[in-house]
Amino acid sequence: MINNLAVSAEQLRTSAIEVLRMNDLGTMTSAAPNLYPHMWSWDAAFVAIGLARVDVHRAITELRTLLDAQWSTGMIPHIVFSDNDTGYFPGFDRWGTAGAAARPAEVKSSGICQPPVHAIALRHIVDRGRENGGGDQAAAEEFLQTSFDGWLAWHRWLATVRDPDGVGLIEIHHGWESGFDNSPRWDGPYGRIRSGHIEPFTRRDTTHVADASERPDDAEYTKYLWLVHQMASVGFNDAAVQDIVDFRVRDVFFSAIMAASSDVLAGLADEIGRSADAAELRNMAARFRRGVDSTLDPETGLARDYDVLAGQWISTETVSGFAPLVAGGRPEVLARQRDILQGPHWMGNAQLMFALPPSTSPSSPAFRARTYWRGPVWPFLNLLLGWACTRDSQLGLYETLRSESLRQLSDLKFGEYYEPFTGEPLGSLAQAWTAAAALEWLGTGQISAGRMHT
Repeated sequence: MINNLAVSAEQLRTSAIEVLRMNDLGTMTSAAPNLYPHMWSWDAAFVAIGLARVDVHRAITELRTLLDAQWSTGMIPHIVFSDNDTGYFPGFDRWGTAGAAARPAEVKSSGICQPPVHAIALRHIVDRGRENGGGDQAAAEEFLQTSFDGWLAWHRWLATVRDPDGVGLIEIHHGWESGFDNSPRWDGPYGRIRSGHIEPFTRRDTTHVADASERPDDAEYTKYLWLVHQMASVGFNDAAVQDIVDFRVRDVFFSAIMAASSDVLAGLADEIGRSADAAELRNMAARFRRGVDSTLDPETGLARDYDVLAGQWISTETVSGFAPLVAGGRPEVLARQRDILQGPHWMGNAQLMFALPPSTSPSSPAFRARTYWRGPVWPFLNLLLGWACTRDSQLGLYETLRSESLRQLSDLKFGEYYEPFTGEPLGSLAQAWTAAAALEWLGTGQISAGRMHT
C-alpha cells in the first residue's frame, strides 16, 4: 500500500490548480510536462471542465484554441501542436499533414480525431459561468453563441463521414482515435496489419517510465506509424482514407460519447434558439444510442466493437463494454450494466486498492496491471462515468466513483493512470486531465469531515 496520506480538500484543490498552472502554455494546456508538450483533443475537454471550476475565461480559451484547429471538413484533430518543441514523437513533420487541404494553414495538427467530449465541457463552462454571474456568465454565453456552429459541424462530420452506413456507430481508422491506444480491443485488427516500409524512429515515451513494458512495444508502434503513413499518402482525404487504410473499426465507446454529447449539444442549441439544430442533434443522439445498444453481447452484457474489414464482432472484457452507461438507453440494459460494473470482475474485485474500474477486467487473460490501457485505472474516465451517473440520477454509484477517485488522487501525484492493486501512479505524473478531474470532483459535493484519507 503506497498511499498513507491524509490531505484536506483544500490541499488537493491547491495541488490540482498548480498542475494546471504548470502545464499552461497560455492559450492551450499541455497534457503533461515533458512527455506530452502539446494539446490533445479530448484531454482539452476534460481540462476545460476542471478549469471552469477556477477560471471560466481560461476554460473558454482552452476550447477556443482547440476549435481554431478545426479542419474545413468539420473534423477536430486529436493533436494541436504547440511551439514547445521538446522532441515529441511523432511530431508535426512525421504526421504529414502539412499538405492536407482541409487543415487550417496557420495551425499545426495531426490528421485524425478523438472522442467528441467537447459539448459536455461546453455545458460545464456555461453552467459555471451562470453560477458565477457577471463577466463569467456573459463570456460563457457569448462563447456558446459564437462557437456553436463549429461544434455542430464537428458532430455532423462524425455522423456522416465516420458513420457512412448510418448504423449509429463511429468508424475509427487508428487505435489512437479511440483514446484507448493499445487496448486489447484492438489486438485483432492490429494483428492483421502487415506494415510496409517505415522510416526509422526514436520514441520518447518509454524514457518517461520506470519500466518500458508499461507502454506499447516497438512492433505495435510500427503499425501505428504505418496507419499514419497510409492516411498521409492520400492527404488525409476522408473518402480516400476509407478505401486504403488497414484499420477500420466501429468503436462502441466513441459512439456512446457521440450519443451523450449530441444530446448535450441539443440542449444548448435550444437555449440559444436553434430549435431545428436541436432536433437534428437529438435524432443523432438517438441513432447512436441505438447503435451502441445493437452491439450488446447477450451472454456477457457488455458492448462490443465491430471490425469492418474482418466482418466480425470484437468481444473483450474492457471498460469500453460499459458504453451504454455513457450513451444512456434502456433502463433494463443500464441496470444490468451497473450490476456488472460493481460486481467482482470490476469495481467489486477485492484486490483493488480503490473501488474503481480498471481499463481491462482483472479476470481477462489480456489484463496487465501496469500496461497503459491493458489494466490500469484512468481517472478522467471515472469522471466521465460519474457525469453519466448524475445525468441518470444514479447517485449511489456516483458517490462511490467520486469518493474513491478523491482517495486515489489524494496522493497529489496526478498520474496519467494508476496500478489497480497498489494504487501506484504510472505513466506521466502531473497529468493535466487528472488534475482537472480532481477539481471537478471537489466541486460537485462535500467531503466527509472535510478530509480525505488514503
